[in-house]
Amino acid sequence: MNLIDRIEAGELKKEAPQVRIGDTVRAHIRIVEGEKERVQVFEGIVIRLRGGGVRKTMTLR
Repeated sequence: MNLIDRIEAGELKKEAPQVRIGDTVRAHIRIVEGEKERVQVFEGIVIRLRGGGVRKTMTLR
């Protein structure tokens, strides 16, 4: 096990929700504008999944 794998193993949640293509999800995105910070919610359909573990990414429409 290399260093990156050991670091990622500590960051993984044991009970992460299973997301599949076609699912509708909500993404909470933190936006910083100057000194102000807000959370914007975006709801979309998963159209692509890539990677795995901590580095997993998804594309929403």
